[in-house]
Amino acid sequence: MSDLKKMYSTILGDHFPMDMTITFGDQTLVFRKRTWKLTQDDGTVEERGIRYGENPDQEAALYELVGGNLTLGDCRFIEPGQGLVSGIKAEDMLQVGKHPGKINLTDIDNGLNIIKYLMDRPAAVILKHNNPCGAAYGRDLADAFNRANRADRIAAFGGAVVLNRPCDMATAELLSQNYLEVVCAPDFEAGTMEILSRRKNLRVVKIARIERLAEFEKFRFVDFKSLIDGGLIAQQSAVNSIRSAADLKPAAATWKGEEYQVEREPDAREIDDMIFGWAVEHGVTSNSVIYVKDGCTVGIGTGEQDRVGVAEIAVHKAYIKYADLLSFDAHGISYAELALEIKQGKRDKADQEAIDTKTQADRAGLPGSVMISDAFFPFRDGADVGINQGVSAILQAGGSARDFETIIACNEANPKVAMKFTGQRSFKH
Repeated sequence: MSDLKKMYSTILGDHFPMDMTITFGDQTLVFRKRTWKLTQDDGTVEERGIRYGENPDQEAALYELVGGNLTLGDCRFIEPGQGLVSGIKAEDMLQVGKHPGKINLTDIDNGLNIIKYLMDRPAAVILKHNNPCGAAYGRDLADAFNRANRADRIAAFGGAVVLNRPCDMATAELLSQNYLEVVCAPDFEAGTMEILSRRKNLRVVKIARIERLAEFEKFRFVDFKSLIDGGLIAQQSAVNSIRSAADLKPAAATWKGEEYQVEREPDAREIDDMIFGWAVEHGVTSNSVIYVKDGCTVGIGTGEQDRVGVAEIAVHKAYIKYADLLSFDAHGISYAELALEIKQGKRDKADQEAIDTKTQADRAGLPGSVMISDAFFPFRDGADVGINQGVSAILQAGGSARDFETIIACNEANPKVAMKFTGQRSFKH
């Protein structure tokens, strides 16, 4: 066991050069490796790059574009020296904890990728393994984080939190009650660091430009994927164009000369959840289906091979998380801990049965939620999963040859389910 712990605490040096130059047509792009001079617990100062890659035995380096911007179609980078993740300076790391590795940085980056579409009100996104596990708006920042955390307390353990407003005292208190890897915000108000420092290994990162993220909504960047043979695939990054009710398209289809139209239009709350949910989808690994309600995620299904399967997985996760939350609220412990204490004879099985009964009766809070699919439903069975759980509205890309089946499913539901199309897919690989 000591060897395993040592594996995770060992910081690799790396063999990556300080500078990297890429010639892209007639453009020369200069990248500089990002390192930080960090003060250690014993007071010594060491210059380090990122901790390691996806695993402790993988060297890694972070590079910042410094010598000018790439111009390629609609692609535009933030000005040199004004970067977000690659522009983090040593003084931005308000608490180093275990200084960040690749996974921490990519979680922050994907959190920014989502929250840039949620800047109109206080919001929080919690990520785990580069997928959101909870995202929410709130009356204030503390409420937003609390809602995001309660959406999935299980996965939030050891997660990365991205906040879109300066962290205040109330939010810091809630953050300190959780085991988290990273907290990132545009600023941290006076007194908050004393609270957050209770978690010695927590990485606290200030990114002042979070407050300007809405300016970068339409920016595209060049996304590189390295292949096993040394090749590269380069693509423009995705841009979310579903930003208001006016961007939503009618759910209509034609099949064998017959016109099909969804009979019920979404109300204002459902439209708001559609816009919110599509923003969250922007950072979810495809194939994905998520359920959102009142500006908060209820269930998130990620990276599954078939659409009906991921719709079912999101439901299954919603039930697990809901039961866990009921256990925490009633007994101050997780559902898993409750089950163990019952097995050990420390608690009455009636406690667990009461939670199970309420979870089933409430259908994990799914009734009235909005079902979001990052691509079209090839058959109605995927939509039926959500409809059977009581969703009130659906947002999907549309464009399937069998859209008419999903329209029929919405119209057959009792009560009828509203549906809109986006006209765009939101895959993320």
